[in-house]
Amino acid sequence: MSTADPSSADVDDYRSLMSAFPTGVAVVTSLDTDAQPRGATCSSLCSVTLTPPTLLLCLNTTSSTLSAIRGSGGFAVNLLNSCARDTAVKFSTPVDDRFATVTWRRFGSSGHPWLVRDAFAVAECRATELSTVGSHTVVLGRVVSSFSLPGVPLLYGLRQFSRWAPQPQEAHPYAPEGV
Repeated sequence: MSTADPSSADVDDYRSLMSAFPTGVAVVTSLDTDAQPRGATCSSLCSVTLTPPTLLLCLNTTSSTLSAIRGSGGFAVNLLNSCARDTAVKFSTPVDDRFATVTWRRFGSSGHPWLVRDAFAVAECRATELSTVGSHTVVLGRVVSSFSLPGVPLLYGLRQFSRWAPQPQEAHPYAPEGV
């Protein structure tokens, strides 16, 4: 278990650690300077604060989607439903026109792409801060509008896709009766 930098974990060990932490899957979309849609699969996404509504995502610094976000100043986050595995794979691999085989339309005032059939929720965001950390750029986005429908989210963990399967609610042992 040697590493090139003694102050950092081995890359394979770190990858194994993070693959054991399941997460939802999103496709981040934007429009480039020619108003062409760009998008990338992203599982590095989290809420930062409710006031103001802000989220955080991470994209590879060489991503054309990141370049589009820099150019347009904004993006959309499409939370994928459990039937959208093929879309998640397509947007995570180098494909010439990722949008050719998905149904999408412009969302919100910015018009960033909403993957209508694949996303059960979408948020329009204005990029407020970008910071490069190693091979990726951390993007903070202020949510300016959002829309959601009931849906079952697509998950990724242990290097595979899955779907959310909620368990029946069990009463907490210390909860009052009826709760």
